Amino acid sequence: MIVVIGGHSRLAQAVVEEYTHENVLLLYRKIYQDWSLNNASDKVACYFQGKKAEDSTIVVASGLLDPRLSPDELLKINFHLPRNIIEGSTKLGFKVVTFGTVMEGLLNSKNPYIRSKVMLGDYVAGIASRECRSIHLRLHTLFGRGEPDPFMFLGQMLDAMRNNLPFEMTLGKQLREYHHVQDDTKAIQRIVNSGFYGVLDISHGHPVSLGEVATYVFQSFGKESLLRVGELPEPCEENFDQIFNRPGILQGVQFRASLPAIVEYMRSLICTGIGKS
Repeated sequence: MIVVIGGHSRLAQAVVEEYTHENVLLLYRKIYQDWSLNNASDKVACYFQGKKAEDSTIVVASGLLDPRLSPDELLKINFHLPRNIIEGSTKLGFKVVTFGTVMEGLLNSKNPYIRSKVMLGDYVAGIASRECRSIHLRLHTLFGRGEPDPFMFLGQMLDAMRNNLPFEMTLGKQLREYHHVQDDTKAIQRIVNSGFYGVLDISHGHPVSLGEVATYVFQSFGKESLLRVGELPEPCEENFDQIFNRPGILQGVQFRASLPAIVEYMRSLICTGIGKS
């Protein structure tokens, strides 16, 4: 059995598609909305008691990404909820997969989103074992399956092109790995089936700069006149030089080339009236 928590998330929907031939149970918020409360691990255990099949896995794909949200709300969903699920279900023999960001191990950040994920990653690193079968996967930037979040870089570019608005950005030296969500679900399945427990980055090792992404996308749509590189101040804390290595366990997993895949994704979203003023 594969239990996926976070019914409306991009990652959850992609995971369900990846396991189409398995016994999949997708949980929506009305089921787990109070599992983030103190001492909720007993409630989690009660829910899953009797539901376990052989080698069952819980994939916790719920989460909040927007760093503008309150630190308490981010901790509630990004740390307390998955911790309670781990505490309540691993003692029943479930394997639990949680997700974070590669920025956890890179930046000493005051960003409350990153801090919430650092806490979760540290927790899993401290308990993961054959007896407590927990996996924390640190992700790069995902795209695919529906619209990008409006506060994300791709979401901001999409809004500018749809509305023919100037797109102001930094010099764009920040490095990012962009992963199509369906490629990452194949990597997740490989890791879950491998017997690995602990913390691992899902990396393909081919980053692009935000400047490269913006230039390629706007030129691909004939909208380069909207691009305003260098108009925003440079961030003080960012990844300007770190290249992540592909883990050995992911050798042979195919990842799409970032730039053409991003354009294909954006093209599927932009309305047909993009060329009109």
